[in-house]
Amino acid sequence: MKKRVYIYSIIGLIIDIASKLFMINKLPLGKSKVIIDGFFKLTMVHNTGGAFGLFSNNSIVLAIIGVFFTGLFIYVIEKNKLSKLEELSCGLILSGIVGNILDRVIRGYVIDFFDFNIFGYDYPVFNIADICIVIGVILMIIVSIKENVVWKKKKKD
Repeated sequence: MKKRVYIYSIIGLIIDIASKLFMINKLPLGKSKVIIDGFFKLTMVHNTGGAFGLFSNNSIVLAIIGVFFTGLFIYVIEKNKLSKLEELSCGLILSGIVGNILDRVIRGYVIDFFDFNIFGYDYPVFNIADICIVIGVILMIIVSIKENVVWKKKKKD
């Protein structure tokens, strides 16, 4: 059992759930609170789709797919030796996936609230679970690049 992976995952999940509960109590659906004018606001959105709102109104199907891939992901985690950075990466990804699956199963939609407008582009609204997934994937890419560079270096020697 990869204890650190699950500890990171639980920490990420707790932060995600707490942030969603906080936002539910502070901001009505469809309403926004400007934090930095023209750049960042909090907007309460119920997302029934996947990333960027794709596959809207398919929460049950997305939840089933999410549960399947979560099981597959845990299987891969358990079968491989992971570095500390990979453990953090996997823990973050797992917390994000589970956080959004819980929303889909419990509510029928995912609660999103971070709303950025960057250089005139109104970026899709997202949540802490999404941030965990993105950071986890970026860390995994860094690990892959690092391992590839090390492997090529060893190959030359």
